[in-house]
Amino acid sequence: MDPIERSATVRYTDADGLPDALRGADALFVWDFRSRAVPDAWHAADRLRWLHVASAGVDPVLFPELRDSDVVLTNSRRVFDSAIAEYVLGLVIAFAKDFAGSLRLQQQRIWRHRETERVAGTSALVVGTGPIGRAIASLLRAVGVQVTGAGRRARGNDPDFGTVVSSEELTRHLGEFDVVIAVAPLTEQTRGMFDARAFAAMRPGARFINVGRGELMVTDDLISALRAGQLSGAALDVFEQEPLPQDSPLWTMENVLISAHMSGDFVGWRNALVEVFTDNFLRWREGRELRNVVDKQLGYVPSTN
Repeated sequence: MDPIERSATVRYTDADGLPDALRGADALFVWDFRSRAVPDAWHAADRLRWLHVASAGVDPVLFPELRDSDVVLTNSRRVFDSAIAEYVLGLVIAFAKDFAGSLRLQQQRIWRHRETERVAGTSALVVGTGPIGRAIASLLRAVGVQVTGAGRRARGNDPDFGTVVSSEELTRHLGEFDVVIAVAPLTEQTRGMFDARAFAAMRPGARFINVGRGELMVTDDLISALRAGQLSGAALDVFEQEPLPQDSPLWTMENVLISAHMSGDFVGWRNALVEVFTDNFLRWREGRELRNVVDKQLGYVPSTN
């Protein structure tokens, strides 16, 4: 933040102090992207012109007053793309090679020969065709996975996915894939899109990976699908309630891999987020075009693809 502090008055605050800090401020950098403090403090935004969020998702700050205002909203898109893609590739391989099963046997000192699956030749549907979804598609294709995308509109000849199916017809296509990966932004259209109907439509034995938002899935419906054997496994980095409650059945399911909303958090990610904001601040101060401008009605940065 040094370059910014040399040219502007910077106020640092927590959620409780946000209303006072917001008065007279021209720009707001929301560092805690999970915070719900901004809507409650919005009444104090008497000069605000620009709001930047330290994440790719902007759902916590997309409340009606911001949507209807002239305040420009930007996010930290592209910081986490490759890290999340690597994480998803690791999960796909971990499932195919049953690393969790090997670890359990190792802990019990049991020598048991097993056969595992090949990744090459399997199929994956990446639900969300933004930069993160495209990075995932690139790495999966590199190991021989046949990748299709699901986005706002159907199209062919996509440079990264080849074929993109419409999210509105998601249920119709889910049964065609071995792995379904959720990385879509959270909007009113995508909230709860993976429900009982969606899980029932998936190929028997398929696996579900969610590195997008917890609210994309209905957790109870996922648990039911796993218990019924409709899905052979799930890898979850995000949840409807975080931290995941201690009494959640997901903790003890052998076919579930759980991580604590960390799929994109590589060593140095905090500095990378500040660098994005600093670059945009210099652009904003000089009157140049900002990067990562969010369409506040869509809820994400529109793709050029």
